[in-house]
Amino acid sequence: MQVILANPRGFCAGVERAIAIVERAIETFGAPIYVRHEVVHNQFVCDDLRAKGAIFIDQLAEAPTGSTVVFSAHGVSRAVREEAAALGLKVFDATCPLVTKVHLEVARMRKEGREIVMIGHKGHPEVEGTMGQSRDGMYLVETVADARQLQVSSPVRLAYVTQTTLSVDDAAQVVAALQERFPEIIGPKKDDICYATQNRQDSVKQLARVSEVVLVVGSQSSSNSNRLREVAELIGSRSYLVDQAEQIDPAWLTGVDRVGVTAGASAPEVLVQQVVDRLSGGDPSKLGEINGAEENVTFALPRELQ
Repeated sequence: MQVILANPRGFCAGVERAIAIVERAIETFGAPIYVRHEVVHNQFVCDDLRAKGAIFIDQLAEAPTGSTVVFSAHGVSRAVREEAAALGLKVFDATCPLVTKVHLEVARMRKEGREIVMIGHKGHPEVEGTMGQSRDGMYLVETVADARQLQVSSPVRLAYVTQTTLSVDDAAQVVAALQERFPEIIGPKKDDICYATQNRQDSVKQLARVSEVVLVVGSQSSSNSNRLREVAELIGSRSYLVDQAEQIDPAWLTGVDRVGVTAGASAPEVLVQQVVDRLSGGDPSKLGEINGAEENVTFALPRELQ
């Protein structure tokens, strides 16, 4: 059985920055460092940070007064920032800069007097953070059906933004439905779906065309990892999401000649290599790769942690 690796795969610049912020905060200020929600959606990464001294919390009130708190890569609402200040917490913001870009778009659009439609998944922390950038005037849609049924107060003063980790193709369908229903709606100056999401989806499309089965390394809670699995299936390849090599079911691979492997933007390469080793038996002659877009994006750490 041949094993084909997608490129690019795994960590993006925003995830690398978020993990580094937690690690540097622990090194600089000592454990424990409190992190609001999972800093990134990957079980292996969060378990590793727990072992180093991170404590993940759901509510800021769980952190003692004066302690250091890190906001996750998914971003937070204005209300959370205000609560952190009121509680006297020292905050390091690990929000991905590409998510921050969406937050700034919301602020600008609301200042222009526009209502905003957010395309995203209800309950996802990035969506909650972005919706929380304005106290009113925002609507959430997940599907084309939602867009077609949406009722707004000001259809001629309408804009849209999107969650950064959506399926590119799915988001385009929802945008088209919004434009059909609200012809005067405007979008962001530059697409909100991030470069890493776009690149990994483009790569998995290539992978699915040459692989009977595609394995996506990533956690169930990871939006971009789930989208990779869906994209591979839409192309016509059976696809499965696995957190680690032990979750691979041998029945998935019965009679399979070529299996593709990729990883979500929050999955570390060590997990990818464990999956590859399990599939190939450590035989490098069984490995192949698909080359995609080169990535050289980096995001700076907060000055105090540099």
